[in-house]
Amino acid sequence: MSYNIADYQNINPLCCCFSLRKVTRAVTQLYDRYLEPAGIRATQFTLLIELSAASGKTLTEMAERLVMDRTTLTRNLKPLEKAQFITTVKLSDRRSKGYTLTEKGREAIEKGLPLWRKAQEFLMTKIGADRYRRFLDELKSVQTMASTTKSSTSHL
Repeated sequence: MSYNIADYQNINPLCCCFSLRKVTRAVTQLYDRYLEPAGIRATQFTLLIELSAASGKTLTEMAERLVMDRTTLTRNLKPLEKAQFITTVKLSDRRSKGYTLTEKGREAIEKGLPLWRKAQEFLMTKIGADRYRRFLDELKSVQTMASTTKSSTSHL
């Protein structure tokens, strides 16, 4: 079977996965620039926010809520633990450990929150509030579709 390189050139511009990853990288870079004065990155900020709601979340709980695999989540939590923004706690089930914010982690959120709000306001202003809400609804719809399809494609 021969391959025509020209056929490949249409794949990325039409690929939903590639397009979403480009968008998320660009948006992440934007939020990173806004959060830089707080000394945290956008990905770190979202993890701290996830941990702010409850103490002792397990890796599995966080991975499911964040739609991340456990290996990637572990790799992302290590710098937060090293910076003493989070710590591990023992849970009633001794086979699992939980993660919780430290005081330093709460301070990072406090410092980052107004910066995050500025980034959020910038995007909402550029996109428009109504369009932004529709955009979020569409993203949730795609996420739901992709998540529910996961079980039906496990045989692939």
